[in-house]
Amino acid sequence: MSTSLIPATRDALAGLPAEVAPRLLGAVLRVRVDDVEVAVRLTEVEAYHGRGTGDVPDAGSHARMGPTARNATMWGEPGHLYVYLSHGIHSCVNVVSGPEEVAGGILLRAGEVVEGADAAFARRPTARAARELARGPGRLGRAVGLRHPIHDGIDAVTGALRAGASARLWLPAEPVTPVATGPRVGVAGAAGGPDFPWRFWIPGDPTVSAFRWGRGAGPNAAT
Repeated sequence: MSTSLIPATRDALAGLPAEVAPRLLGAVLRVRVDDVEVAVRLTEVEAYHGRGTGDVPDAGSHARMGPTARNATMWGEPGHLYVYLSHGIHSCVNVVSGPEEVAGGILLRAGEVVEGADAAFARRPTARAARELARGPGRLGRAVGLRHPIHDGIDAVTGALRAGASARLWLPAEPVTPVATGPRVGVAGAAGGPDFPWRFWIPGDPTVSAFRWGRGAGPNAAT
């Protein structure tokens, strides 16, 4: 990796998710599960706010209605990982950001496996090429080995062990440029439309996932 990296801190992640999310591009999430380590360079992320977070209500967020047992991690300290289950199958990983008790998460949508490719392929045997190992949030979660619910809340700042796993987030010393922005993938309604350009990615990177509009969110959606 040519870009120098620095350990993530609570302060670096204390801004609102839509502000912090672009800083995660080029970051490396290093995860060790049962003494097997996989590192992923992040190439695509999405920001999600919670109830009362920022100036615009985010109807696409798990925390839009306030604290619940499911989204409790989103309301905690920045730097923890909110790991949730999508479609009852896929464990998806978010970096919590924002002040404590203000909900926010940054979904890790895609990345490049830069270390531990053999372990990632073992977890993702249907991947046909290295670029597909962590191309999409469910694939990324499986590639690094983080699972819901046992790893929800793991601390990526301190690297403390949780359920046989540890995670550390390393940020690029200098922000990656250029950065592309646009609507979030597959989010229904206005929250997935152009008023929420909260998806950020490294343009031209082959690991970035394909875009699709959510139900009622496309340019021809009724207003």
